[in-house]
Amino acid sequence: MASLFKDPSKLSAYRDRRFSGTQEEYEAVLQASTTVYVGNMSFYTTEEQAYELFSRAGEIKKIIMGLDKNSKTPCGFCFILYYSREDAEDAVKYISGTMLDDRPIRVDFDWGFEEGRQWGRGRSGGQVRDEYRTDYDPGRGGYGKMVQKELEAQRELVDYGGGAFQPNAPPQYDRGDRKRGYGDSYRNDRDYQRKRYRNDERSAQRATDSESKIDANDSVLESAYIIIWLFPPIPGEKYDIF
Repeated sequence: MASLFKDPSKLSAYRDRRFSGTQEEYEAVLQASTTVYVGNMSFYTTEEQAYELFSRAGEIKKIIMGLDKNSKTPCGFCFILYYSREDAEDAVKYISGTMLDDRPIRVDFDWGFEEGRQWGRGRSGGQVRDEYRTDYDPGRGGYGKMVQKELEAQRELVDYGGGAFQPNAPPQYDRGDRKRGYGDSYRNDRDYQRKRYRNDERSAQRATDSESKIDANDSVLESAYIIIWLFPPIPGEKYDIF
């Protein structure tokens, strides 16, 4: 992690690629500049908070908050324009490394604000450092953009594999709110077949019992006829056949 404290031997810890001059010209501009660059800010730090802190170093001419070029929201840096060089030097000397909105901030001399420099240069709209950052920083949107995209892709795979897409699955219902569906039709048909089988079985049993009773009666009648044929009744006598 880069140091947040200013190295007295250097005018600035970074070189802006948008500066078109040589390194000597760049350093000469920094030595006369009244603008400072503030980095490592929280996304939630307001312009009023920045003004309250940096006005202690001197009178402020203007504050330009760094913005995400897509969402147009603060993305963790700003430019402070002072009226005098002395005030800018005091800001770099005394404020760099101090806490702003519970975060240590970094203050450097800047070669001067130009329109367009307020926008983040990262692919996602914010700062480049937040594209590839792997640590979790709640003050700067959580994980870096690349890590967030990877986490979202993994989450989508988990959601897809967990049953979000089931075209052939029967509808599921709670026990307290039953509705007819594929499962109910199957169960109803199965119960109907069972009931029909039981009814057919009972009907067959009743038919068998009836046939047995008829056969028994026929046997009794045949026996009676044989007895009568073998032993003809005597007129005037009474007989108990059954």
